Amino acid sequence: MSDSAVKMRKQLGLLEGVAIILGIILGSGIFISPKEVIENTGSVWSAISVWAICGVLATLGAMSYAELGTTLTQSGGDYHYINEAFGPLLAFLYLWDANFVFVPSTNAIMAVTFANNILSFRGCPIDPISQKLVAAVTICLLTFINAFNVRFTTRIQNVFMFTKISALFVIIVGGIVWITRGNVENLQDGWAGTKTSVGDWSVAFYSGIFSYSGWNYLNFMTEELKSPYVNLPRAIYVSLPLVTSIYILANLAYLAVLGAGGVRATEAIAVDFASVALGWMSWLMPSLVAISILGGLSVHIMTSSRMCFAGARNGHMPELLAHINVNKMSPMPSLVFLMLISLVMLIPTDMTTLIMYCTVVESFFTVVSCSAVLWLRYKKPHLARPIKVPLWMPSVFVFVGVVLMIAPIVREPFAVVGGALMTLSGVPVYYIFVVNQPKFVAELSTKFTHTCQKLFLSAVEDQNQF
Repeated sequence: MSDSAVKMRKQLGLLEGVAIILGIILGSGIFISPKEVIENTGSVWSAISVWAICGVLATLGAMSYAELGTTLTQSGGDYHYINEAFGPLLAFLYLWDANFVFVPSTNAIMAVTFANNILSFRGCPIDPISQKLVAAVTICLLTFINAFNVRFTTRIQNVFMFTKISALFVIIVGGIVWITRGNVENLQDGWAGTKTSVGDWSVAFYSGIFSYSGWNYLNFMTEELKSPYVNLPRAIYVSLPLVTSIYILANLAYLAVLGAGGVRATEAIAVDFASVALGWMSWLMPSLVAISILGGLSVHIMTSSRMCFAGARNGHMPELLAHINVNKMSPMPSLVFLMLISLVMLIPTDMTTLIMYCTVVESFFTVVSCSAVLWLRYKKPHLARPIKVPLWMPSVFVFVGVVLMIAPIVREPFAVVGGALMTLSGVPVYYIFVVNQPKFVAELSTKFTHTCQKLFLSAVEDQNQF
């Protein structure tokens, strides 16, 4: 990227960085994955162990990303690191999967979870059509808010962050009070029923990893972070240990109150927990959970659009997506593009398969990104590294990541094979439309970009006149 390329304004501090990481991690996962983890591990303490190990794994990955983010400071996160370390083809494949698989899939999952909590308030039945409509409206509304003003969005994230922590704090305190009253029968014989299948445990780990996903998303916005050499690692140091502690304590509370069987049977774990443990305060939980998920979806929309923007700026996506609304300082075309793909992802009805599918694909590229630390140490040893992590951190992360990618092949072959085919389908697209782009495609892209520019400018002028 040349110095003259369009760049984002530096306007995010440490608090905003922490809010972004917490905002995206503490989203829908902690209200979805506990059921999947306990089903695939079989016992209370094995489930808690999975949550703890996933937290350690996320911390190792985040520390590796701290080196990458302070060494390669442009926006784009994984896309930029893969491009620098392994070249444009693999970077394009990451962008291909991100834009058409795991980013819009995650948006859809979070929006549907939000809709479920809203529609289940006061025991209302959930109609599938209403569920999809509420989810679609939510995605569109949050895209508009993110496009309107970056600074305004980050201020909202601070509010969402404290709301999320409050919701989980209520769950944790409720669980502690429940245990101190002597209700420990659900925690006794905590290892009973533990499964021994590697396939089951791998699925459990993927469900846990899904809940921690997002620890690397601040790296997508490094270009907008003030003093990134200082604030990026500090945001990681604060966020990851806090998230791991919260997740372990929240799951302990769930299991102490509902028991393993209750967690397996629930469809809205926080709401069921509240109805048993919180008494008259149980009405508060659906609202807190809904706000928590809303905040996670908002920050996911904001950060993922920067990846799309960075790819377009490097010529791996249509030129239009590299444009910024100069009045609002937001990558509006990228936001709208990802919104449309996310709406398409609302069509499937099986959320569990969708979670597994997008997590397998995203985990593969996360492992590739972390391996970039090792490769760049060898390929570019003299590269300036404000933060230099011990090599055992990325090495352990990469090793565990490879094992977790191999293990689910027998249990979830559709997710693994489907993810591989989706990734490989990007290879001919890269060579046809990026490397050897036909003249008529280039002309069509240019005309389309100019037309969209005129429409955007016309819309902005109409808004200013209004």
